[in-house]
Order: sequence, then C-alpha cells, then structure tokens
Amino acid sequence: MGPDLFKGVLMAEYKSDIEIAQEATMLPVSEVAAKAGLVEDQLEHYGKYKAKVDINTMKDLPSKAKLILVTAINPTPAGEGKTTTSVGLADAMNLTGRQTMLCLREPSLGPVFGVKGGAAGGGYAQLVPMEDINLHFTGDFHAIGAANNLIAAMLDNSIKWDNKLNIDPRRVIWHRCVDMNDRQLRNVVDGMGGIPDGVPRQDSFDITVASEVMAAFCLATSLEDLKARLGRMVVAYTYDRKPVTVSDLNAEGACTALLKDAIKPNLVQTLENNPAFVHGGPFANIAHGCNSVMATTTAMKMADYVVTEAGFGADLGAEKFLDIKCRATGLTPSAVVIVATVRALKYNGGVAKDELTSENLEALEAGLPNLLQHVSNIRDVYGLPCVVAINAFPTDTAAELKLVEDKCRELGVNVALSEVWAKGGEGGRALADEVVRLCDQPNDFRFSYELDKSIEEKLNDIATKVYHADGVDLVGPARNQMKQLEEQGFGGLPICMAKTQYSFTDDQNKLGAPRGWRLTVRNLKISAGAGFIVALTGDIMTMPGLPRVPAAEKIDVTEDGKIVGLF
Repeated sequence: MGPDLFKGVLMAEYKSDIEIAQEATMLPVSEVAAKAGLVEDQLEHYGKYKAKVDINTMKDLPSKAKLILVTAINPTPAGEGKTTTSVGLADAMNLTGRQTMLCLREPSLGPVFGVKGGAAGGGYAQLVPMEDINLHFTGDFHAIGAANNLIAAMLDNSIKWDNKLNIDPRRVIWHRCVDMNDRQLRNVVDGMGGIPDGVPRQDSFDITVASEVMAAFCLATSLEDLKARLGRMVVAYTYDRKPVTVSDLNAEGACTALLKDAIKPNLVQTLENNPAFVHGGPFANIAHGCNSVMATTTAMKMADYVVTEAGFGADLGAEKFLDIKCRATGLTPSAVVIVATVRALKYNGGVAKDELTSENLEALEAGLPNLLQHVSNIRDVYGLPCVVAINAFPTDTAAELKLVEDKCRELGVNVALSEVWAKGGEGGRALADEVVRLCDQPNDFRFSYELDKSIEEKLNDIATKVYHADGVDLVGPARNQMKQLEEQGFGGLPICMAKTQYSFTDDQNKLGAPRGWRLTVRNLKISAGAGFIVALTGDIMTMPGLPRVPAAEKIDVTEDGKIVGLF
C-alpha cells in the first residue's frame, strides 16, 4: 500500500439515508435467512422483512467464525461513520466471496427524535427496513422496559405491604425507565396521594437502554442464564444496609417471561441483501455498549466471519467489549478495525467544525495522536492486529490521506480507504482484503487487567494503560463504596467505566491524547446482574433530553403511510 491508494474519493449523488433505504429492493426475510443457512422453521416472522431466529435449534452447533471488531476514535461533531463502515465491510466481505454475518445494536427510540440520528448505517451501507429498525422494530425494548418497571412496581409494593424485607425507602436504587428522551423525568417524587397510593419518595427515570435489565439481557448466554442474572440485580438496601435483590422480590420469573421472545436475535438485511442481526442496545457509558451475546454467538455458528461493533470510541467501546464481553464469553477477535475521518482528526487538532473542509496538514498532525493512541492500545495493550479505516469524504486531500497512512505505518499498521457510504460493498474491497489478511495472522490477545486484582488496581490499570492517565483518585463516597463492594463479595468483578465518550480523559473538552492528568472516580455501584462494577467519572446522564429543535419536528407520515424526514 502506498500513496497511490489515495487518488480521490468518488461520492454518490447526495440523497438522504431514508431516501436511499426506501429505494432499495429488499428480499423476503426467508430468502435472506437461506443465505445464512437457516430454514423456515427456524424463523418467527415480524412482517415480510424481519424475523426472530429460534436459537434453541442451534445451541449445540459449534462456533466456526472469525470475529472482527469495528471500533473508532473518540467521537466528534464531524462524525466517524463506525456503523456505516461495519455494514459496508460486511457487504464487501460477502461481495468477495467470504460468508459474513453482521451483528449490531438496536437503536434507542429516544435519540431518534432528538439529535443522534439513526443506528442502521448510512448512504449505501445501511440496514433495512431502516424505518422499522430505528422505531419500534420487534418490540424488544418495550419488553425490557416492561420488565424493568415490573421490578419497580414489585419493589414499591413490597414496601407498602408491611415491608417484610426491611427495605429502607431512602436507599432504593432501582429506577423506572422509558425509552424516550424526557429530561422532566430525571428527578420526580412519586407515591403521593395517601396510604392507598404507596409510600412517598424521591424517584427518577432512566432511558430504557440504561436499565440494568438491558445490560443483563445483552450478556446472557441463555434464557436460564438471563433469569439468574435478573435475580442477582440489586434494587435497594435494608435499614441495616444489606442488599435487596430481584430474587428477594420473587420477580425474576415474571421478568423472564416478559423477555422470553425478546432474547431471540432479530434478522434483517443490508441494502445488498446480506444477513444481519440487530439485537440489544445497552447504554455505552454506564454499561458495556455491545449487541447481545446471543446474537454474536449465534452468528458465529452460521458464518465464516462475523463483523460486530463496539460503542463510542475504542477507549470506552472496545475496552468494554474486550474486558467485559470477551471475558464473559470466551470470545476472541481475530482483527480490529479502527474507523477515523480526516475531518474528525482535524477537529481533534483544534479546527472549528465549520472549517474542517479545508486542507490543514498542521491541524491534522496535531489531531493524529488520538488515532495513534487507539491504535497503540489495540495492538500493544490487547495484543490484537488492527487496520485503520479512513471513512472517505470528498474534501479529503491526497496529502492529508498520505499523512494519516505514513503515521500509522510508523506503528506498523496499515490504512485502508473506505468508500462504502458512496459505493456500498464495492467501496470496501480494500478494507475487506486487509481484514481477512489480519484474521489469518497470529495474535496474542490479553485483557488490560486481571480479575483477581483489587478494585482500585483494576481502575488504575484501565486509567494508565488505556487512557494514559497518571493514576486514579477516588473521591467523595467512592472509597467507602469500594470497601463495601469488596466486603459484599463483588471485588472480583470486571470494571465498567462510565466516562465521557469525547475524550480519553474525564473532561470532554480535552481532545487529542492528553498526558499529565489523573482520572477522578466519584462513585462506584454494583450491576450484579450484568456482572460488573460501574465506576462513575464526571457527569453521566442516564436520561437524555431533547434539543431546542428536536428531530421529531421533521418526521411525518404521508397519506399512504410512508415515513418521511427520518434522517
């Protein structure tokens, strides 16, 4: 690979994502399933183009696929195109004769009406039916919300009727949820109205993807495992500060009943009619941010290659995928793709968003340390081979692209230009070839910390090895919480960092690859069902709000039922 790799980027005539998706010719889901070796009896149809897959029919099949993880630099307002690259890579690999499945998260409904946009890719590298995936889809999130709120109802009901579990209403930690951006529900007082209406207390709502039910659901390896995880979730503490679990409420069976269909992976297709699972969507800040284990492990029995995606940048998403999901399942990626754009790197180098289309080699070089630190982490901390995928824009110049290539080559990492937004799978051939080459290379996969270390040692390992901080400071109640968690037997669990996605640090305004700083952990809490300890840094919102002008104002339905204005 050399400078000739980058001779210009051909971009398609601009159309909105929904226009491209609605012009696509979709195959009936049965035909898509047949490409993946599935038969009609293994499908549960949700209309013509969506189906759930009966996982019980494949539970005894061996895993055969090589796993490819797609991650990215820290997100910026300029955008990186991680999901678009994931979809395009899967299409490119199928186009070049490699049987490949794609596994992605389901998008949360609330951000669709806010500012985030869709989670089904973009341009000519999308999943369809795009409108369904971004809206109600197959109802999985509604089932998860119902299970979460059933636990809340049974918890408050237990307090009302004699409080036999000795629950301290001031120490209820379980929140209700709704899958909508609604800041008004962040802090509420409920149980008002008198004795028949419950016990008055301060309460709050999370968005559904932030529920621990979602995190446990996505890490479950079976329906039985899901029920056990639900039962272990801590919902409150007694007056003598003992944890109260869902199992103490006798609620895990009913919750599992609500989720017995949701746990089955959802099968859809790309614009090029290749099979894809879209299943689960845990919050990428306070949870692990990956699609479900059930979808990933099922796909690995059906294909030769599986492409999956981690949430946010590699410091959050890939770290949690590798240290939490891979540890829990025994999965090992064969290769990692790190997505970046020239525009986003210039933003990291100090260029304002409205000036990113002009060539600026000085700013690009100043922003490159962000990419290079992610590359170094994947290669040197985790021992995995990786390739940098430059998501192409027409304003990228040959000099800028060559600079990125040269700097990555200094670390021994190749760069592939990705034109999948404009060309679909055809635009990802070079990336696909490099990924397959890496999959055939030996790797020395390892975790960034060992579980038998103390909580503080694990925090320090993540901070120093992945974030390149000088160390960790536990402030406020965090040190006492750490002691309590270790006394309660939770000290051997992995760590799930809750940190801003915009920076390696806990300050979203520090771009690039900062040095000479310390990570501040202000709270530690247990997610016993998910099986990790959440370490909170900075201010992490679990209930987003709508912007001044929400995307919902542009979404409409025509007289014939066609959705318009959705991205």
